[in-house]
Amino acid sequence: MMAYTIFPLCENALTVRFSNEMSEEASRCVQQLASLLGSGAYEGIIDIVPAFSSVTIYYDPLILGTYKQACSIIKAEMEKMDPTSLFREKRTIVIPVCYGGEFGPDLPEVARYHCMAEEEVIRLHSAARYKVYMIGFAPGFAYLGGLPSQLAAPRRAVPRLVVPAGSVGIAGSQTGVYPFATPGGWQIIGRTPLALFHPNQQPPSLLQAGDIVQFRPIDEKEYRMWGRDGCFRS
Repeated sequence: MMAYTIFPLCENALTVRFSNEMSEEASRCVQQLASLLGSGAYEGIIDIVPAFSSVTIYYDPLILGTYKQACSIIKAEMEKMDPTSLFREKRTIVIPVCYGGEFGPDLPEVARYHCMAEEEVIRLHSAARYKVYMIGFAPGFAYLGGLPSQLAAPRRAVPRLVVPAGSVGIAGSQTGVYPFATPGGWQIIGRTPLALFHPNQQPPSLLQAGDIVQFRPIDEKEYRMWGRDGCFRS
């Protein structure tokens, strides 16, 4: 297993950090530790928050004990880890996207930034395979790694007050999909009609850490054939 550090986050939480950078190895460790701790073996664990290269564990000191005791429990679980394997089989999720126009207002700017045609941006973005590294920012918002280096672009200088639900954006070397209408500063190049978050389902988020995502270009006609519930209407 790769090296790690454990440190207190607050009086009832600790963080296990595997790396200061995003990497496949760190991601595998994060996913496996989160899976082991989420198995329900310890009643005192309140919440588990996996990130790019770390896992934060919130716990009840009255049940799990002191910070030192909690560290001992976490370390014992980590001895069971095998970073060469994933805790579950990877799924591939195909997300339909209507690029450009009213759905992707920043597509022209991204194309100009890279001195390429808009069609080339779409081709590169939809040809890549992305890995879900973590869910954060908003419920169901997946941070996707694997963006082609030719498409890396800075965030907008002035964030939008409202980014429509389903918007597909680029920020730095990552891409992602807004599951809700929220403020945001990512460069919006398209939008999906697919619903990514269902609060009454379990799990509520369509995408989970470790999933593989591929984007499929669609036209506006097909976009309009999807219902508000994110289901396709033929």
